[in-house]
Amino acid sequence: MPRPSSEIQDQFGEIDIYLFDQLLKGRFDGCVRVLDAGCGGGRNLVYFLRSGFDVFACDRDAAAVDAVRALAGRLAPRLPPDHFQVAEIDALPWPDGEMDAVLASAVLHFARDEAHFERMLSDMWRVLRPGGIFFARLASDIGLEAPIEWRQGRRGRLPDGSERFIASEAMLLRATRELDAELLDPLKTTNVQNQRAMTTWCLRKTGA
Repeated sequence: MPRPSSEIQDQFGEIDIYLFDQLLKGRFDGCVRVLDAGCGGGRNLVYFLRSGFDVFACDRDAAAVDAVRALAGRLAPRLPPDHFQVAEIDALPWPDGEMDAVLASAVLHFARDEAHFERMLSDMWRVLRPGGIFFARLASDIGLEAPIEWRQGRRGRLPDGSERFIASEAMLLRATRELDAELLDPLKTTNVQNQRAMTTWCLRKTGA
């Protein structure tokens, strides 16, 4: 008896379901060079590696980068090891306009403050080519009814006990305007039993 869950996991790994949704919508059709900024162990890269994309990734954690290099060695051995680098997201080691798509899944909410958030976003935007796709998932206060213990600026302690940089709807929409970006979907937020809220933010880079 076939096990669909095993077959899907073999092809897609533990991909973020909201990133999978963007794949189904054709957002990555025509993309070749994909950067996972803050890649962790590569949970979102299995499909891209299996499918012949020119994959790049970075993380501040050297062990995470080693894990992604090993994953790429199994699934896409043609890719050079230097596609996977230890780096900070606000100081990416790639040239302007190098990437067709940039992924930032559960990354931006590790910003120390709003200035750091803006630097991280700015550098990911810098390496994205005009017409390229930006996909982010991050903590927000959208629809979260339980109280947040605010620390300083936009950092706060969520009801689930984690401390994050917590974006607001107004902040994300303002950033979209300031980037002169196209919002590909309305902001979509998952409220996890009023313990945390995670927002999906998908943009296309416009202009030359």
